[in-house]
Amino acid sequence: MQRVLTVIHALGLMLVVFSLAYVLPILASLIYADGTLDDFLAAMVWTLFTGILMWMMTRRFRGELSIRHGYLLVVAMWTAMPAVATLPLLLVIPGLSFTDAYFETMSGITTTGATALVGLDTLPPAINLWRHELNWLGGMGIIVLAVAILPLLGIGGRQLFKAETSGPVKDTALTPRIAETARNLWLVYAGITLAGIAALKLAGMNWLDAVCHAFSAMGLGGFSTHDASVGYFDSPLIEFVLIVFMLVASINFATHFLMLRRRSLKAYLDDTEGVATISVILAGCAIVAVFLWWRGVYPDFLQALRYASFNLVSIASSSGYANTDFNLWPIFAPMLMMFLACSAPSSGSTGGGIKMIRTLVLVKQAGREFLRLLHPAAVDPMKIGGQVIPNNIVFSVLGFIFLYFMSITVLVFVLLLSGMDFISGFSAVIACVNNFGPGLGVIGPASNYGVLTDFQTWVCTLAMLVGRLEIFTVLILFTPFFWKR
Repeated sequence: MQRVLTVIHALGLMLVVFSLAYVLPILASLIYADGTLDDFLAAMVWTLFTGILMWMMTRRFRGELSIRHGYLLVVAMWTAMPAVATLPLLLVIPGLSFTDAYFETMSGITTTGATALVGLDTLPPAINLWRHELNWLGGMGIIVLAVAILPLLGIGGRQLFKAETSGPVKDTALTPRIAETARNLWLVYAGITLAGIAALKLAGMNWLDAVCHAFSAMGLGGFSTHDASVGYFDSPLIEFVLIVFMLVASINFATHFLMLRRRSLKAYLDDTEGVATISVILAGCAIVAVFLWWRGVYPDFLQALRYASFNLVSIASSSGYANTDFNLWPIFAPMLMMFLACSAPSSGSTGGGIKMIRTLVLVKQAGREFLRLLHPAAVDPMKIGGQVIPNNIVFSVLGFIFLYFMSITVLVFVLLLSGMDFISGFSAVIACVNNFGPGLGVIGPASNYGVLTDFQTWVCTLAMLVGRLEIFTVLILFTPFFWKR
């Protein structure tokens, strides 16, 4: 019980931090006079009051967090944040159910980009900005942000950082102090976001659209201010700018930091995982473009390349934008896009899926098994990018992949039991677990998740949480030895 109270104390502190996120939509409401000011102020005060109350009532349980505390707090925070974030939506949008509001905010914070809302073009600017800010905050991680700005509160920053950050190699730090590492990552993230805002404005967006789409592009969240997503703009230049920033966001932000610190692009070439990420995505663009041209979906190759590149980069990077209804393409193309979304983004990026580093480990391990069949006594240490990968990490990856596929299988069968057709159910789970948003069938890019029943919506909400926290972080709470002393 004391462990739970310690986590509640830290959770209250995190909610106080999260209440500051309302400042941006409050400013937007003042600028655009969209009538949502009172709603956002009420949401901010309620979140702040709840956080302070939780923090004060459990002050005597304050203490250093262990790794168990870390996992419990991360899951608690990632379920509590969407709940408090629903307040502006529920207050402003008439008839919106809590189920759809929670799905929307969970989709935002987990950077999935799936939406249950219609009429995005007519939403108040502050509401649209709030949705996209959730994408941006969730991209790098709200807890990583808290570790960066609250290093002296004794809540076990390193344990939280390890519990939330992605990829199998969690102990690599840019600096000796974890708070400094978190700050550096957020500074790089914010700096590239500002560059994205400027580029999108120059490409033809208005300021609101530029800010919103830069937020969702860097978070690889895929939210848009328009029902037609990026197809609304019908601009190859805007699409190109978004492609560039989605690719940037698909690479480990530690690599961006090293490039800036060393002032050399060699940091990117030294990043084996990043090179593999970009190579696989660009190869996928070429394959899908040739396929669509060959099948006559588009009359000329350049047009096929435009639509193939934007949508494949969007899905493979786990962003989720669309500039056309790829649900109408021959099934090979969207299925390849979804397959790449499972593995293409780098660890330490804002992307979803199993991450490229785990894919490389699996490929290397398969090669080791072939070698052992021919030379059982051979000693073959695994190396990626010149670094030896310990066997304990290899075993961790194998365990993760098993749970990854089992989670997808179970969730797909649950949706099938609910009456959903296979293509829709399978693509919905793949899209939510890998956090890339639009699927196929009834939840394709020309539709949205608002067509689902409440039960199906909650299943997809769970899938988004499990995928964003990389399965282990959630499932470990349901193991008996987690609760044993």
